[in-house]
Amino acid sequence: MNKEKLLSLLLVLLCSFFSSHAQDKKAAKAQIKKLIDSAVVDFSKSEYDKALEHSKKALVQSFAIDDHLLIAQSYNTIGVIFNECSESAKAIEFYNKALVYTKKVNNDKMFNWIYSNLGSVYYFNDIDVPKGINYYKKALYYAVKIKDTAQIEYTKLNLASAYFAIKKYDLGNKEINDVKQQIFEKGSEEAKMSLHLLLGIYDSNNNQKQSGEQHYFEAKRIAEQNQFDSYLINIYENLVRHYKLHNDLPKSQLFQQKLDSLNKVVYSEDKIANLKKAATQIELQEYKIQLAKIESENEKHQKILKESKLIVILFIVILIILLLLLLTLYKNMKLREQANYELKEANEALIEAKEKAEEASQLKSQFVSTITHELRTPLYGVIGITNIITDEHKELVNSPHLKSLKFSAKYLLSLVNDILQINKIEEKRVVLENHIFNIADEITTIQNSVEYIADKNNNKLTIEIDTAIPEFLIGDKLRLSQIIMNLVSNALKFTKNGEVTLTADLKEVVDKTYFIEFKVKDTGVGIAKEDQDKIFDKFVQIERKEEDYQGTGLGLSIVSRLIQLFDSEIHLESEENVGTTFYFTIGFEYDAQKSQEIINNIEVDLSDAHLCNILVVEDNKINQMVTKKIIQNSNMTCTIVDDGYAAIVALERERFDLILMDINMPLINGFETTRKIREKGIDVPVIALTAFDKQEVTEEALSAGMNDIMVKPFEPSKLFQVISNNIKNKESVD
Repeated sequence: MNKEKLLSLLLVLLCSFFSSHAQDKKAAKAQIKKLIDSAVVDFSKSEYDKALEHSKKALVQSFAIDDHLLIAQSYNTIGVIFNECSESAKAIEFYNKALVYTKKVNNDKMFNWIYSNLGSVYYFNDIDVPKGINYYKKALYYAVKIKDTAQIEYTKLNLASAYFAIKKYDLGNKEINDVKQQIFEKGSEEAKMSLHLLLGIYDSNNNQKQSGEQHYFEAKRIAEQNQFDSYLINIYENLVRHYKLHNDLPKSQLFQQKLDSLNKVVYSEDKIANLKKAATQIELQEYKIQLAKIESENEKHQKILKESKLIVILFIVILIILLLLLLTLYKNMKLREQANYELKEANEALIEAKEKAEEASQLKSQFVSTITHELRTPLYGVIGITNIITDEHKELVNSPHLKSLKFSAKYLLSLVNDILQINKIEEKRVVLENHIFNIADEITTIQNSVEYIADKNNNKLTIEIDTAIPEFLIGDKLRLSQIIMNLVSNALKFTKNGEVTLTADLKEVVDKTYFIEFKVKDTGVGIAKEDQDKIFDKFVQIERKEEDYQGTGLGLSIVSRLIQLFDSEIHLESEENVGTTFYFTIGFEYDAQKSQEIINNIEVDLSDAHLCNILVVEDNKINQMVTKKIIQNSNMTCTIVDDGYAAIVALERERFDLILMDINMPLINGFETTRKIREKGIDVPVIALTAFDKQEVTEEALSAGMNDIMVKPFEPSKLFQVISNNIKNKESVD
């Protein structure tokens, strides 16, 4: 017989065996369930000996087919019978056995039943009522989980009864109220009986004698009508307690007599003796079942081994395969241990390197922040003094020397800003904002800013804006301006006696998003093919032969990274001595409703500015002079102090409309000074004047009580606008 035929024969035999076995097992299960159902019916009739006999048979047959769920159900039924007959120790023993087998099948419904029954053992037999309550709560968890309305009602009633037993009537009443309406409308007779009994207990213990009696007698009527003898015993017990509580001894004695009579019928001595005898028989039967099961299994194995040598051979083959697998697994484990050890060492090295890199990154950030602050402070003085000279000496307005000085200062400020910008991008601290803006206005501002470079190189700057672009869009106008400013200034710088064209064309509209292509084209020196892939890297400057084009090599790197934040990319077309074109597309939102709500920026009206008295807190003498001149030029008055303590004294002596506060000062910094001012109840607006990056100080400034932040150096018109806005805001609040 070849291997394929042998395998086919084995499969046929196995299928036939399992099919027959499955049918027999199904019939056995049906018989066991029938026995358990019979035990339930016997129990409801208080025929406990019969109920126990049926449960015992169900247990024996459940063991025979090794069905864990049916074993658990049989043990649970036996436990219920013993609990009803006040054999609490036996009941707990059988419930715990049922719990063992339920955990093997993880059946939520069985968990609900068993925990509920355990709760009843500990509560109704007065063993440990709090422990019984905990079991009821577990039962309630599973009842809710399986969405069994009847079990939820049953468990909540038991919880209420247990709470009443320990005098926690309000907790018990809460459980009743959760299910009361539902039971009265749709509940079973048993549930209604239990509910009336509990309502009777609650009313009786809350001095509502008549209402309590009505509930007790309604419960009694349902129990008698449905022959619920065991429940009737409980009702009689509560009626005895009720009449004793309300000093009605004749009725208390009457129901005590009824209780004694009913107990003799339900719990006769013969029945109790039979139950104890049955318990011993069940235990012996369990041991016999387990022994018979073991012997039966051994006989089956011996028979199989004798009848088929093939199984023995297969077993040996499988054993050899398993041994080989174990050997392979052992080798793999050794290799894995070695690999894990090496990986652990590599991870430790990586963690150490990561920590060093983070430390270096933090030091770099601190260094960049410090350097930019130290550079911006004197630049504020340089730009401010240049403006003062041109204001006081009108004949020097067109002086090339002053223009060069101002250009150099602004160039240095641009360099500082570029360094800070690239550092923020690398640390992923740049987040795009959404503002309503006008593209034409932004481009006009850029055009005015680069006019000096265009004139210097004798270039013509042409602006072309598509009229189909909406007047107002929503997006990060600051980042867009930075991108265009860098590209246009670069184009003007590398073009002499030529033309630079900036165009904005509407390319596509998707829902509310308008995709606009921006293009900066020049007729300058161009970029060689071999250099075009690296010009967007940091600090890269293409070598120029004819002239020295100054710069840090950061501009295009910043442009590229900012465009990536917009989920776009920049493209380049260039030819040496012909010109270069940069172009990119960005989508901006257009919302007509928001556009209608725009209030056009109005120039700050300084006609009544002379009414404003400004306190300037600044330790740098040059900056004091510049700030004072800017304020006086707007017809405002100002007082200057050198430190925070002097500012507090000045505020106590004189009234000021606004405070311009430097942050980095000796003795006491601007943040702490502002806190002390606010502690004194002074609500004058405080504007921080700082050379630090705004993002670095915003959080602390606001927490200290500052109202706004101005980064030095700044345009005087911007300062006037901030001053005016804050004073108006203060007046509107007052």
